[in-house]
Amino acid sequence: MSTGVSGMIECRPGARIWGVGDEDSVWMGGIDLSFLNTGTAYDALACLFGVRNSYGFRPLAEGRGLPVDASDEVRAAFAGYGGPDDVHGTTWITGDELAGADWDESDRSGTRSRRAVAGDASYWRPTWEVMRTLGGLHGAENVRLVVWFDY
Repeated sequence: MSTGVSGMIECRPGARIWGVGDEDSVWMGGIDLSFLNTGTAYDALACLFGVRNSYGFRPLAEGRGLPVDASDEVRAAFAGYGGPDDVHGTTWITGDELAGADWDESDRSGTRSRRAVAGDASYWRPTWEVMRTLGGLHGAENVRLVVWFDY
């Protein structure tokens, strides 16, 4: 049985201008992952999110759940997939965390690096480009990717 990844990039555009605590600094849905063709390479899902991690990667963002302050768009998309009863591995990661990640870290065997399986030369490049663009405009700490998985 295969595992599919779904989710959305969110942005908090008002936070850079008014600050994180301002009432207008809420998370807003940016773009659904289905538009970005991330693929379902299990080594990428393992190193990023700890899903199907038989490779022995130290995941960047595993099992954080749905953010408590998730945007209305993310909540609707998540519910559309059946919510917590029908998906697993729900988690999120910010642009800041991605920028600070060790992309040369490898799996348990030392043969696959994070960069090789999920970096800019992988199917994840469009996702990272969108996140970097939004991060350049609004601050990398105000951009996040929220994902969940199905079997």
